Amino acid sequence: MTTTEIPRPAQGEPERAARRGHLRQLGLYRLMTFVLVIFMHVLGATTFPQDIVSDALETPLHLTREAFFALTTFVLVFQYRGRPLRAGAFWRKRVPLVAVPYVAWSVIYWAYSLLTAEQPVGSAAAALRALVIEIATGTAWYHLYFLLVTLQVYLLFPLLLKLLRVIRAHPWVVLGVSGALQVAVTVFLSYPPAGVEYSTVSRFFTTLLPYQFYSVLGAVAAVHFEAVHAWVRRHRWVVGGALVVSLAFAEAGYFLSVHNGEWPELASDAFRPYLIPWCVAAIAGLYLAGTRWAESSRRGSRVVSWAVDRSFAIFLAHPIALALLAPLIAFVGDGAGAPWTTVAVFPATLALTFLIVEVLRRLPWSRALTGRPPLELKRVAAAAAA
Repeated sequence: MTTTEIPRPAQGEPERAARRGHLRQLGLYRLMTFVLVIFMHVLGATTFPQDIVSDALETPLHLTREAFFALTTFVLVFQYRGRPLRAGAFWRKRVPLVAVPYVAWSVIYWAYSLLTAEQPVGSAAAALRALVIEIATGTAWYHLYFLLVTLQVYLLFPLLLKLLRVIRAHPWVVLGVSGALQVAVTVFLSYPPAGVEYSTVSRFFTTLLPYQFYSVLGAVAAVHFEAVHAWVRRHRWVVGGALVVSLAFAEAGYFLSVHNGEWPELASDAFRPYLIPWCVAAIAGLYLAGTRWAESSRRGSRVVSWAVDRSFAIFLAHPIALALLAPLIAFVGDGAGAPWTTVAVFPATLALTFLIVEVLRRLPWSRALTGRPPLELKRVAAAAAA
């Protein structure tokens, strides 16, 4: 959804190169994140909900949503930290890029659920009423909440920019307050009071509140980019150690919760307090991996560029590809069982998703479905620019 590529910076000049343009390392960051998103959804679709081992694998994979929100805010703040912003112009430019595909795909998944429903769908009025509710709540399919929260980031971004002076002067205070709020929110969502119903708790899942710390983290990193970038490059062993320790802490929290009687599916939920250190370390690790790649030979750069250009569309389309592969899941599951079902379905989901996206990118209404212009028009524009 955002451009993240720049010409390769010369060795020893990452800070000056970053100030001149976009950040190439974020391309690999984005690629690794959406591959993990697809793998997590495939893992969930090819294993039983209460499988202790598969849920243990899913627990750290929840980092993807936090990584995406950190990236989204980072890119926005990095682009606007040195120039004024007109809120109206910003919203007119940014909001339709997400809102239009969000509504379009909500309708697509709503229609798909109607066509594949085992029970009668009822009246047309009831079905349309359900569509309106699903669009308003981000529940047309299990991944569309992300777009609804992204729209909230865009709507609040002009307000965030007004706080850049505070972020610049007191970054640790800002992170401390936001982190304390994040812990309080995750404790409430994971262990709600006895009188609070799940329907009340679930309303928070499609709001920015459970992800606000990661958006703030992205904003702080963008404001202090040069210092953060240099620190991550100098302390790669610290980042690596933090990944190992925080992952062990997250898995210990999961297994302890299961041992104390919680269902594995609940213990591996994304809003567990013991996942916060892991998510922060994983975000740093993803950025470090992207930086090491961007400053080296950048093997596979064409693949990364191709994937970044289609990442939004891949995110939107992969659940329907996974749903269409239900016969394959049943066939391999009955014959081979786990983990071979996941091993077989994951590359099949990637391949079918890529095929769907390539078709969508060549349709006249590609922008409404993928947030990008049709490929033919893009080539014409590139030729004209050349």
